[in-house]
Amino acid sequence: MAAKATKEMVLVIGACGQLGSELTLELRYLYGGANVVAADIAPPKQAELLESGPFEQADVLDMKALRHLASKYTFTHIYHLAAILSAAGEKNPEFTWRLNMDGLLHVLDLAREQKTARVFWPSSIAVFGPHTPRHHTPQYTPMDPNTVYGISKQAGELWCAYYFEKYGLDVRSLRYPGLISYKAPPGGGTTDYAVDIYHKALKEQKYACYLREDTFLPMLYMPDAIIAALDLVQAPASQVTVRSAYNLGGMSLAPKDIAAAIHEHIPAFEISYQPDYRQQIADSWPQSIDDSSARHDWGWKPAYDLPAMTADMLQNLKTNLSANAPLPL
Repeated sequence: MAAKATKEMVLVIGACGQLGSELTLELRYLYGGANVVAADIAPPKQAELLESGPFEQADVLDMKALRHLASKYTFTHIYHLAAILSAAGEKNPEFTWRLNMDGLLHVLDLAREQKTARVFWPSSIAVFGPHTPRHHTPQYTPMDPNTVYGISKQAGELWCAYYFEKYGLDVRSLRYPGLISYKAPPGGGTTDYAVDIYHKALKEQKYACYLREDTFLPMLYMPDAIIAALDLVQAPASQVTVRSAYNLGGMSLAPKDIAAAIHEHIPAFEISYQPDYRQQIADSWPQSIDDSSARHDWGWKPAYDLPAMTADMLQNLKTNLSANAPLPL
């Protein structure tokens, strides 16, 4: 199917990350490769990102570089995805705050200056904390994040709402749960075990999990995460009633659930549990999410459950492993 005719010019900042690498390709399918600029601090390892459209090397902390990009392309939409995630962020809190917070403010100011039509920025369930209701966490609820990543996301939500109310900037955001993908490696998040476990199941038929077996957390398969972003951005402004970030639910899973689903396909698979510092982070997050606002406002509905996701993950990872296997001598 050919890409639709478009007047949009889209910038994806953080295009080489877990979400960005897949969202960029989907945007290029929708709008045409030449109309979607991928940007990141380093060139992508994925050849498809370089071959399917323009790539610009840029640091989101460098406002001069961002202005140069904007003057070169005149963007109508910006997807700002660059961030340091929860577990990785605890190793360098000061830089995590600077990248996550200053990067967002640079993008919001750039969008104001250039009169960009729309900005998408992902928030996270990390905005919640120990005093947040853990079951069916409401859209509006106490938030006391205990990681620098979560603190930066909570502050970012407030800035997004402020720029909308103060300047009329059309910023839209989702509180993503843990994201699971076969295309990108884990990126330093607390929920990344749910990606790594599938890789280890195929390669080693065993996995040592850094969370307890009964640690339930909200999860979402990447195809659903991409559809959610696109549906929100494309929704009429009159339907967007939440200007901080929408709760987004998918599946509520514990490591033992994913292990059992894998075992259906790989009977020899074994899992062990060695909780570390990430357990404390996970214990402060919700176990399930009330995303009724997203469902009501713009029709959010995930397509994948655990069995469907597991079958798709393993099939695609097998294909990738076969494609990358060394040729026989």
